[in-house]
Order: sequence, then C-alpha cells, then structure tokens
Amino acid sequence: MYEDFHVTDRWTGEDLHCTWKANIVAIATRHADAIDVRLDVNGRPMWIALPATAWVEQKKRSGKVITDQLAAQIAGRYLKQIIEEGYDSARELYTMTVEEVLAHLDAVVEEARSQGAIPQLPVGINA
Repeated sequence: MYEDFHVTDRWTGEDLHCTWKANIVAIATRHADAIDVRLDVNGRPMWIALPATAWVEQKKRSGKVITDQLAAQIAGRYLKQIIEEGYDSARELYTMTVEEVLAHLDAVVEEARSQGAIPQLPVGINA
C-alpha cells in the first residue's frame, strides 16, 4: 500500500517514487513527543512526525494499538496526500496532528480490509 508507491507531483508532473525506510522514536533524536517515520522521495529523505498522543487516543477509542506497520502506512498515505495537494518539496519534516493520524489510520484500515491485510515490514531490505 503506502510502504512503496508512486505519486505524481502536483506542480511539476514528476513521478515520485516513495519508499518507507524507518520508524524512529523522536524523543531520543530530537526531543519531541512523536514517532518519526522516514520515507524516501526519489531517494531524498522525508520525515513524517506522528504525535505520540495519537497512540493514546487510538487505544482509548478502539482498545487497539498503532503498530509499526500501521504507523508506516499512515505516514505514507499522508505523504501521498500532501504531494497530490502540492506540498513544499524543500521541507524535510511534516508534523501530523492527532486528528490527521486517526483519520489516515481509519482510511488505511479500510483499504487494508479490501485488500486482505496491511503489508508486513521491512520491505526492500537488501541482504
């Protein structure tokens, strides 16, 4: 789904190849209460920050947790959306709100239901 996808840049018409690389707890790296998901866009790093409080809200509303695979899918879907809407390609970090995380989570889960499952990570790791 969103761990390895292509999307067309709204402004340039360029085909962008987006691939998931890693999930990192941002508390250690930049002292932020977030999970940073790194995706590469045509080989260039792009970080999508998901607020840690989204994990708490998801647990409250459903009793279920956001897994690493689900976080990667949420961030990838968000990245695809902002590219299609005309994102600022010079930025390396976008921060999602809790509401955005939960909305993208719901959409990803619905898409996964129709496709059978959320893809497993890691992907594209060369031995």
